[in-house]
Amino acid sequence: MAQPIIKIKGLYKDYQTTAGSFPVLKNINLTINEGEYVAIMGPSGSGKSTFMNILGCLDRPTTGSYFLDSQDVNQLNNNELATLRNKTIGFVFQGFNLLARSSLVDNVALPLVYAKDQKDLRIKIAKNILERMGLGQYFESKPNQISGGQQQRVAIARALVNQPKVILADEPTGNLDSKTSDEIMKIFDELNQIGNTIILVTHENDIADHASRQIRFLDGKILEDHKTKKSKVTK
Repeated sequence: MAQPIIKIKGLYKDYQTTAGSFPVLKNINLTINEGEYVAIMGPSGSGKSTFMNILGCLDRPTTGSYFLDSQDVNQLNNNELATLRNKTIGFVFQGFNLLARSSLVDNVALPLVYAKDQKDLRIKIAKNILERMGLGQYFESKPNQISGGQQQRVAIARALVNQPKVILADEPTGNLDSKTSDEIMKIFDELNQIGNTIILVTHENDIADHASRQIRFLDGKILEDHKTKKSKVTK
């Protein structure tokens, strides 16, 4: 039986402005199990991006509890939080967030630097995962020497290099054409089929339809949380 990888209870997030406290998330209660494929949806200003940042341990809630891989995030200091984040979560961003002056191998190996792995091992692991992504001929290329779809494959490779339990993807196809988007989503589908927990933020219904669960935010609250008709999408 699948175990919870994320447990959130009574979570609130407020931001302080000159006009006072501004609530962004209001009483969020949510459990995500290992191996789930979840789409987070909602219009701009609904709170979904703030929620994603909290899930990724890039921000902290104002009140409420968040357990990630059985650890109480609120009880961790910044160093402990960074260690948990690096070990447990792989990030994929809409803008790829690759280092422009670094080779693809060095970009993919970056999380392993924080994990203090030896350089020879880092390079070996990075090359192996780039080959799995069909980019074996581009080890020493720079990001601006490959296409947008290839750059997103590099970003996915970087997210996977630490073998994280959770992959967080924020609008992962937002900068891509429809054909390339289909190719990228096929990668996410395959990753979920082999057991990775996938959580993606998207405003596109066809992208969300790849997930087996859709959670819709509105005005800082969860408006809807339901399973989809198809638990896996294959192409």
